[in-house]
Amino acid sequence: MALSCPSLCSQLSLIRLCGLRTNRITNGLYSSYVSCQSRLPLCRHYSTSKVRRGVGRNVASKLQKANTKYEGFLQRRFPRFFQLYHTFVEGFKLLFRDANEVRKIKVKMGSEGLQFQDLPYRDMERLRQFRRDLIKAIPLLLISIPPFANYLVFVLMYFFPRQLLIRHFWTPRQQAEFQGLYHSLRVKHHQPVLKGLENKSRQVKDGQLQSRLKGLCAKVQSGENPQVSDILAVRGLFSGRPLGVKWMGVDQMRHISPLLFLTPRLPGFLISRRLNSHALELLQLDRALSRLGAHQLSDAELRQACYVRGLNSANLGAKECREWLTQWLQVTSSLKDSEVSLLLHNIVFLSANYPKGPIPH
Repeated sequence: MALSCPSLCSQLSLIRLCGLRTNRITNGLYSSYVSCQSRLPLCRHYSTSKVRRGVGRNVASKLQKANTKYEGFLQRRFPRFFQLYHTFVEGFKLLFRDANEVRKIKVKMGSEGLQFQDLPYRDMERLRQFRRDLIKAIPLLLISIPPFANYLVFVLMYFFPRQLLIRHFWTPRQQAEFQGLYHSLRVKHHQPVLKGLENKSRQVKDGQLQSRLKGLCAKVQSGENPQVSDILAVRGLFSGRPLGVKWMGVDQMRHISPLLFLTPRLPGFLISRRLNSHALELLQLDRALSRLGAHQLSDAELRQACYVRGLNSANLGAKECREWLTQWLQVTSSLKDSEVSLLLHNIVFLSANYPKGPIPH
């Protein structure tokens, strides 16, 4: 049957309208899907954490540039203040680095059940030095507690750096100057220590040991460097009466205390306890250093080890420092804990005339 023209036109119009509507719906769904798919990689790429890290890096970069400009301004306009500022900034970096290293050592000791004497030499030395620095810094921290006291602290630190600041905040020039000054204070006690030994030698009942001790003191006083055998020949006198730490006279202990940078202005029993404690600590360090070997130390570590044991190593070469430290270890590595008094007196025996020259009277 043939279709009439009006009905055909109406059917074609209906089909067209339905097709257009269907195409519009399909296209709308497809475009929404495509736009969502295209946005997913962007969402993943620009996540919150990455945006924050990018902002943080940008801020840190700008702060670093501003700090560089500020330091350049200080260096040009206020060179002396810049040196002080730079020393303090670098000092805090070194202090935080040492504190972090000490924390790691403490964690290691706790987890492995280690004692101080079980540690390697460098760890023992780091703990020893950090503890001394911390003790020296405590008075300054107490002064800075009251409100607005930090301004007074800065003034005190500027005018009294040797007394108040620890080594992290000294300039290289100050380090050399202060070490020389501290050593000159030690040298003043060399002669009184030897005189005290001579007086105590009269109480020695063994005539041969008494003669050896007097000969050792006379050799050092005349400007000679004693041999290791000369020192070890009298080691038996330093474990009990009259030269052991517990039986030493108070005057003798007061002269030995500055050799280890300890104050002599304390009651006798406290001085004796502190000397014994520091001497044992130094003996444990020597045992660890003997296991490591003096040849394993860097030049800076070598000079520091000699300085701690009584030698002014500022004007000595690495070879001379190593020879001296080897001699020291030959004496102390065989000592018992009860013979630490000989270690204390060995500071005078080996360092008084090294490399040459008599001790001042």
